[in-house]
Amino acid sequence: MSEKEKTKGGKGLSFSQEGIVFLLTLALFVAFSIILPNFLTSGNVIALMRSVSILGMLALGMSLVVIGRGVDLTMVATLVVGVVWAVKLTNDGMPFGEALFYGGLLVSAFGLIVGLIVAFAEIPPIFTTLAMAPVIFGIGNPFLFKQDTHNAPRNVEWLGDLGFGATLGIPNTILVFGLVALVIHLILRYTRFGRSIYAMGDNPLAARMTGLPLRPIIVSQYIMTALVAYLVGLVILASNSGINSRLAYTTLVYDVLLVVVLGGIGLSGGRGGVRNVIVGTLFVGTLLSGMTILNLSLTAQNLIKSVVMMLALIADTLVNPRDEQTSQQGDI
Repeated sequence: MSEKEKTKGGKGLSFSQEGIVFLLTLALFVAFSIILPNFLTSGNVIALMRSVSILGMLALGMSLVVIGRGVDLTMVATLVVGVVWAVKLTNDGMPFGEALFYGGLLVSAFGLIVGLIVAFAEIPPIFTTLAMAPVIFGIGNPFLFKQDTHNAPRNVEWLGDLGFGATLGIPNTILVFGLVALVIHLILRYTRFGRSIYAMGDNPLAARMTGLPLRPIIVSQYIMTALVAYLVGLVILASNSGINSRLAYTTLVYDVLLVVVLGGIGLSGGRGGVRNVIVGTLFVGTLLSGMTILNLSLTAQNLIKSVVMMLALIADTLVNPRDEQTSQQGDI
């Protein structure tokens, strides 16, 4: 069995990049537990679990396009505009359920437009989504909303349960993360669409020659990532009793990329799965929590994350060497 088949199938935790990152996560967790007296407190553990769930769900959506040799830098802008607009519609008198429906249509339209540009204009996804992220946010602010801070609608019981409730002692945000992970796993592993994503990421030319409808698959990927981002925005809204549109200006999308690359999903496509995302999420979540308790400045945190990202990219290049087809694709 080839190395690609091992990573793709996800059987057994080998000493690949994924296995090494898992061991580093354990070491980091133990080190922070010893060094930082507030690391193992119940409050920090709950905060860590919530941040892990948000990062993990976004990374699961990102993995759908990365496995297919793409990338989506519009996810945070999409979730901000979709959720903030839905909240504004609710505050203007529309029922929250109806507002969420219109917000879902909006983010689906964003994903459709991005997917069409990538699929038919054949502009590399990294440039398409890098350009579209500010376009999406620019459509939201000031045309759909003008304020930065938007409070969650009151008297929506299920929203409070989503953000602060627990089932069998497990925070509901973690359960939602688990549900999303299960759905993505089933899609990637047991559906024709999932197998097509792997085939397209592995060798786009061969996939096209076998008759796979690559353009509809690409468009579907970006619609799905937009909807996953919208769900994450709803979780953020519930967990914080509101949402700030300035979230679009943060480095969250790069944290998501860090999770994906660290977990071992190859940027050259056709490799990885849900387990890789979970491993990367645990490492990045633990790292962010420790840096927060250490009260490191935002600049220092970004420096550390950038160094880790660069090391992860180097590891990805060594583990998943570029092939001729990747070079022809203009990377991602």
